[in-house]
Amino acid sequence: MGNPYYECPLPVTIPPAKPFLESIKLGIKETLFPDDPFRQFKNQPASRKFILGMQYFVPILEWAPRYTFEFFKADLIAGITIASLAVPQGISYASLASLPPIIGLYSSFVPPLVYAMLGSSRDLAVGTVAVASLLISSMLGKEVNPNENAKLYVQLALTATFFAGVFQAALGLLRLGFIVDFLSHATIVGFMGGAATVVCLQQLKGILGLVRFTHGTDLVSVLRSVFSQTHQWRWESGVLGCCFLFFLVLTRYVSKRKPCFFWINAMAPMMSVIVGSVLVYLTNAEKYGVQVIGHLKKGLNPLSVSELAFGSPYMVAAIKTGIITGVVALAEGVAVGRSFAMFKNYHIDGNKEMIAFGMMNIAGSCASCYLTTGPFSRTAVNFNAGCKTAGSNIVMATAVMVTLLFLTPLFHYTPIVVLSSIIIAAMLGLIDYEAAIGLWKVDKCDFIVCVSAYIGVVFGSVEIGLVIAVTISLLRMLLSVARPRTFLLGNIPNSMIFRSRDQYPIANNIPGVLILQIDAPVYFANANYLRERISRWIYEEDEKLKSTGGSSLQYVILDLSAVGSTDTSGISMFKEVKKNIDRRGLKLVLANPRSEVIKKLVKSKFIESIGQEWIYLTVGEAVAACNFMLHASKSNNQVADEFDAHNNA
Repeated sequence: MGNPYYECPLPVTIPPAKPFLESIKLGIKETLFPDDPFRQFKNQPASRKFILGMQYFVPILEWAPRYTFEFFKADLIAGITIASLAVPQGISYASLASLPPIIGLYSSFVPPLVYAMLGSSRDLAVGTVAVASLLISSMLGKEVNPNENAKLYVQLALTATFFAGVFQAALGLLRLGFIVDFLSHATIVGFMGGAATVVCLQQLKGILGLVRFTHGTDLVSVLRSVFSQTHQWRWESGVLGCCFLFFLVLTRYVSKRKPCFFWINAMAPMMSVIVGSVLVYLTNAEKYGVQVIGHLKKGLNPLSVSELAFGSPYMVAAIKTGIITGVVALAEGVAVGRSFAMFKNYHIDGNKEMIAFGMMNIAGSCASCYLTTGPFSRTAVNFNAGCKTAGSNIVMATAVMVTLLFLTPLFHYTPIVVLSSIIIAAMLGLIDYEAAIGLWKVDKCDFIVCVSAYIGVVFGSVEIGLVIAVTISLLRMLLSVARPRTFLLGNIPNSMIFRSRDQYPIANNIPGVLILQIDAPVYFANANYLRERISRWIYEEDEKLKSTGGSSLQYVILDLSAVGSTDTSGISMFKEVKKNIDRRGLKLVLANPRSEVIKKLVKSKFIESIGQEWIYLTVGEAVAACNFMLHASKSNNQVADEFDAHNNA
């Protein structure tokens, strides 16, 4: 035919075998160290390696020597700004977790200091978050009533925080951060939206001034509790709550429309606390049913090592709560850190972040703090305020320290309804309906995962919603592994390019040749499916050619360019496919087998059975060879027919 692809085919190279230990070492490196964190230590003296190692695990040692006065001014402004948000949010989220409000302030002092030393993000602002607070209240509240046994409940919350920190740090040290990736984007959108909805509904207790309220987090329980106590609704509290909620939502709207006014949204919660406290004090609203925080103890965090309930009968519940809240906090914190790192074009190491989160929660649990991470709202304020380094967390912690030492009595008259309004305003931003609409447009399956998580949280519980979402995501992943796609390839006109006929309808069939592409690694989980699907492709193509009177099928080409690896079940599948093709009188041809695949096919003697001459580097070369053989066979048949005709004459 004069086709250069067939006349000079490039041989498929079989890579040399590597020693077993070297293969294991390479596999571990690719799995656990994809970013190659040790490359900076190569060819360095021992003293330099020690310095680099310290800077790797304690990033403040890297940026502190280069710290300038300009950086300090920027971090000072950002730190004071986020402190004004951290104080009211800390008090509010502690109440959401059914913990004393002072613990929320404690949690904005020690953890930020630890993160400033160990964290790699320049923008992340550390603090408590609503979803983790809700999880703690929901999971531990089932075991111990926070109103009846407040001391034990606080001990369990601190113990759960300790185990969350241990779990987070272990994931980072063992380079197992990919486990958090099982919480897909769709799962997080639905879960966060559902949790935000539940949190908003639970704040009706504070808005309406109710004293008794359900411990359930599902929609039905909350609404039943609200409407069964209509005679106890306090109109004073409701009016005050609606006014502050309107103010907070308005400031958020203004800040979104005019980003230069970000400080308005940042200062709004503190302004609400100040105005609300003054109003309650001047009008004696406390006597008319408006609940207030009450006394807050002055002083810095007391040590709480002795309060960790390691010998408690509720130890299992504390560990379970710690692991679940730790994973959720990691997913949120790492995602937020990476998002803002992209804006400033720098990289953060997810595993280092996990170690930092873990260490700050371990330290926090020993200093009367509960679970903290990097909340989006606080980080966004920190970013917009112009922070330069993690030093803004140190400034925030210093401002909180001053508050703890001197200003806590001023929060005595802070109305609970203001805290409820602050929480609702913050939660409205987590109900990301635009992201859900985007999921529907792009990927219906992801949308189902998102909605399932939302419905599970709202109508079941936070744990049920999380389990449903993760289960559906894992099932989808397993389905994609167990049922990989196979494509029928055709030739793009006037080229030697072969692409899927579904994607390129103009691609032409090659007479007598069936070209199939397997779009995934071949493992035990999908080997049987692929064998059956390939047999069906062959059967359907054969029937189609017979019905149209076209050239009979002679060759089956398997494009293995997307098959990165296989196992013994996959090799057995290839052997069975070859036997099936041989029974039909056809010939199997392989195109572009990858290194791991060709090595195993050689060792299993499959290449020997198929013939090295039927392995090609590209689909184009394989098609050229098949066409040449078809043409040669046709020419031989014509010569034979002419010879028979001559003899008969």
